[in-house]
Amino acid sequence: MSKIESFEDLTVYQNGLQLAIDLYKKLAHSKEYSLKDQIFRSAVSIPSNIAEGFEREYNKEFIRFLRIVKGSSGELRTQIYIAEGIGIIEKETAMELVSKCKHISSMLRNLIKTRTERFRD
Repeated sequence: MSKIESFEDLTVYQNGLQLAIDLYKKLAHSKEYSLKDQIFRSAVSIPSNIAEGFEREYNKEFIRFLRIVKGSSGELRTQIYIAEGIGIIEKETAMELVSKCKHISSMLRNLIKTRTERFRD
């Protein structure tokens, strides 16, 4: 395992960033502006809060931000279900996006656990 020197080195950050980019591309032309805006906010908050927490340089702060990100991932999944339910995202696409969110949540849970156990400060 290589040393993590910046938030860009974190796989969970990379996955969150790609998820936000994918959502922007898939919903760029949607006319459902209110829900689309909320989806974008939730998606962008995932890599943004990972970056902000990492840059705080204190383990407790980083863990706190990771927990916020985990909540944002759940929020985003709900918004994707709604978008699929009202027809602005196709079911197959929605399930793919939800799967990515669940994977990010799992990675976050593991990172929180590892950071909590290994770096008590």
